[in-house]
Amino acid sequence: MATLGQWIEGARLRTLPLAVAPVIAGSAAAYELHAFKPLYALLAAAVAFFLQVGVNYANDYSDGIKGTDENRVGPLRLVGSGVASPRSVKYAAFGCFGAAMLAGLVLIALANQWWFILIGASSVFAAWGYTGGKRPYGYMGLGDVFVFVYFGLVATLGTQYTQANTLSLLGWVSAIAIGLMSCALLMANNVRDIPTDIEAGKLTLAVRLGERNARLVYIAEMAVALALTLLLLPSNVWFALVFVLIGPTVHSCVTVWYGTGRELIPVLKQAGIVTLAYSLIIAVAVWLGRFDLFAAVISPVFTGY
Repeated sequence: MATLGQWIEGARLRTLPLAVAPVIAGSAAAYELHAFKPLYALLAAAVAFFLQVGVNYANDYSDGIKGTDENRVGPLRLVGSGVASPRSVKYAAFGCFGAAMLAGLVLIALANQWWFILIGASSVFAAWGYTGGKRPYGYMGLGDVFVFVYFGLVATLGTQYTQANTLSLLGWVSAIAIGLMSCALLMANNVRDIPTDIEAGKLTLAVRLGERNARLVYIAEMAVALALTLLLLPSNVWFALVFVLIGPTVHSCVTVWYGTGRELIPVLKQAGIVTLAYSLIIAVAVWLGRFDLFAAVISPVFTGY
């Protein structure tokens, strides 16, 4: 029987920044429109948290019973290591999905956006179908597409829309950037697992592209995610603060380019932290822009007034 510590490790908490980041960015986009609702944001965060942990347990279960995790390098797999039964891990995943749906229903009711039930249901099916079922899309190289859509577009824009009832340029840019960063994290994870995935018949996008091209895609995804910030500068120069992330991003890219096996494990944490930091900087930039501090404090330094 798995210990509490092993269940927590199996939940892969290092991936949780990917759940929190879109909620922060989406809420910042709502705040920019003077429509921020703290309770709605907390409910969206609960949905994202339970979906993230649920998909991690679901992947543990599905990969474990398929034998994909038997020789995998990386964090503990509950089923693959034999410390927990497949049934208990599956029920843990279903429990998390249930909690996500409950929080989602409350959010939908408060926001009076009942059509979001369809999006919520599709999110749960996507979470399970990544490695579960007879034709898991993660085994066909489509995982990156679904990660971009649900971790980027749906999570970020859904958070903004439930609060503001509309979308904005900031919402779209943040959604695309976070989606790309989430895909980059998945790519780094899959680059590490290419040898074992090939043996297990798991044709991830990294397997299909090959190691060199997959590493290039990681670099491109992170670079484009940061470069998109240029679209926001005309409306608020404080968004330029995002570029402080160039340093840690370059470091992670170098690690992905040269690293192999366990050397790539820290990249998962690095990419997650960069994604979370991106969302926090976006939120701070929106707040600073609200007070127009650049015009009031910095501009006079250069104009002489």
